[in-house]
Amino acid sequence: MRETCPKTERANPRRRKRVKTQTIGILGGGQLARMTSYAAFRFGFRVAIFERQPESPAGQLTSLNVVGEWHDATKQAEFARLCHLVTLENEFIEAEHLRQLESFGTPVLPSPDTIARIQDKLTQKETLENAGLPVAPFRSIGSKAEAEKFGEEFGYPFLLKARQGGYDGYGNRTVRTASEIEKALSDLGFPNRRVMAEAFVAFQAELATMVARSQRGEVVVYPVVETVQENHICKIVKAPAPFEHKVLTDASELAREAILAIKGIGIFGVEMFLTSSGKVLINELAPRPHNSGHYTIEACITSQFENHLRAVLGYPLGSPDMMVKAAVMVNLLGTRNAPVELSTLPSALCHARAKVHIYGKKDSRIGRKMGHITVVGESLENCLQEAQAAAAAISL
Repeated sequence: MRETCPKTERANPRRRKRVKTQTIGILGGGQLARMTSYAAFRFGFRVAIFERQPESPAGQLTSLNVVGEWHDATKQAEFARLCHLVTLENEFIEAEHLRQLESFGTPVLPSPDTIARIQDKLTQKETLENAGLPVAPFRSIGSKAEAEKFGEEFGYPFLLKARQGGYDGYGNRTVRTASEIEKALSDLGFPNRRVMAEAFVAFQAELATMVARSQRGEVVVYPVVETVQENHICKIVKAPAPFEHKVLTDASELAREAILAIKGIGIFGVEMFLTSSGKVLINELAPRPHNSGHYTIEACITSQFENHLRAVLGYPLGSPDMMVKAAVMVNLLGTRNAPVELSTLPSALCHARAKVHIYGKKDSRIGRKMGHITVVGESLENCLQEAQAAAAAISL
């Protein structure tokens, strides 16, 4: 889906200008930065990486590396001097630190204000609710008594969530009875860590899509996909999601409106629930490339990574349309806690239609995202079968 929204360009005239960019800076050096770097190199840009540890997956690709804490003003100044534009691969860098980085004269996109609306999950839900978008009932929780009251009002089970820093299920606890509240709060680091409660959603499927919005006000929405979780981590992505047209249209429209609500510039992942009653609710937003969009590298005219760059640079956005009827992505999760060893890679490559992506991480951990496999073809069933077979053949 492609749409232009010229009215949204009025928000910040300075950001509408095209950036004369030779070096793109990325805060964070993981696999998302690595795949964004591939897209940048294809356009002829240089890439600088700012990461807390040396030899990050993205840092391996470039000589322009700054290693240090993201809030370190000296390191920020060093990084800013390298870059004409800075973007990011995660939402965990405090908005105030992004504003500090901008003070050195280098624009940061998505903007610190957008990141502030997203990185606190309570603020994110309030922003979406205030925009009239459907979300599960939620509350800020300041005490055990408030959590008990939430359970009484909305029933059990419900979720307690850390308001900042959680991903892939980290920072969430499912509360099934009132007796579990105290331990769940303790596990989440409360009261030193702020928490919120969210009602449990009875869903038939989890959906997601990627939305790109540019400095020019142009918006494109990628096909809606179905995601399958394993231990709270996305394991399988099916594109397009195998549901009726109205469900997919509703999900696409909600995702587009969500990104307009947060005034986003760049690529954004939008996670949603398809409820048991057939309604679509927004779950969470991610202000960056997203695991559910990796299939776009092989399956779409323009990958999520390329459109992210186009968006933050103020370039025309590329088509998000799929070039194939079906695509399936399977995550490769770590099976042991040990240095990465690739002896089983040839076995996965025996599956001729499987596109294997290894992220370049030095060490594997159980459940850690180490790579992914994508298969495109004529049907979801055939793609799923081959992708799973290739994934089963490799052990990381």
